[in-house]
Amino acid sequence: MLELAQAAGELKVEELAQRFEVSRETVRRDLAQLDSQGLLRRVHGGAQTSKLSVEAPFVQRLTENALLKERIARRAAALFEDNETVMIDAGTTTEFFAAALAGAARCTVVTNSIGVALKVQEGGSRSKVYLLGGECHADTKEVVGSITLEQVTRFRADHAVLTIGAIDGTLGLMDFDVEEAMVARAMIAQAQKLTILADHSKFDRQGMAQVCQFDAIDRIVTDRIPSGSIMEAIRDHGVELFVAE
Repeated sequence: MLELAQAAGELKVEELAQRFEVSRETVRRDLAQLDSQGLLRRVHGGAQTSKLSVEAPFVQRLTENALLKERIARRAAALFEDNETVMIDAGTTTEFFAAALAGAARCTVVTNSIGVALKVQEGGSRSKVYLLGGECHADTKEVVGSITLEQVTRFRADHAVLTIGAIDGTLGLMDFDVEEAMVARAMIAQAQKLTILADHSKFDRQGMAQVCQFDAIDRIVTDRIPSGSIMEAIRDHGVELFVAE
């Protein structure tokens, strides 16, 4: 149903019942469940796509736009210098960044991502890594929760490097998981500068959890120049924009 909704924008109960050969009551129950999860919005006679985007599973996202993420990662890694302290949050793009940073600069890295920590230290990297503790999520290889948030406050960093799920010209930067967004906000508070890594698929999307507004951002590294309200916000707040070739 979600795939049909994303393709058509609107679903009709009668059409779904015929397509899946189930009763209209079954369709209504399924639509109600999707609506309660924020994935669809119930309307009379059917449902419409929600304004909020839906994030794919972590393993799937590792392969989505992988070449773009790798280019973004290499471009971003070149912005950092030896002896800087860098906080890096969990995400597919930040894992690519961690691998690129390992060969670009000797840094002190603070992260809540097991994947990022391993990528930094692979290949004989000279960087030092501090892995934060907390509740471990095996699917995303990250730790989150109150312990993680407390441990973030023990560090001060030159930079926070974050990957986000959605960018909107008015609403700012968002994510799809509240706990991940809380870690991101904590890292922003402890860092002097903020760098955002985001491929163009994150543009003009909305997520449920607010991360920050454009006035908190120093640099955005992406693969394509954004248009419309996002580019206006970047200009208005003096954000440096780096486009990976």
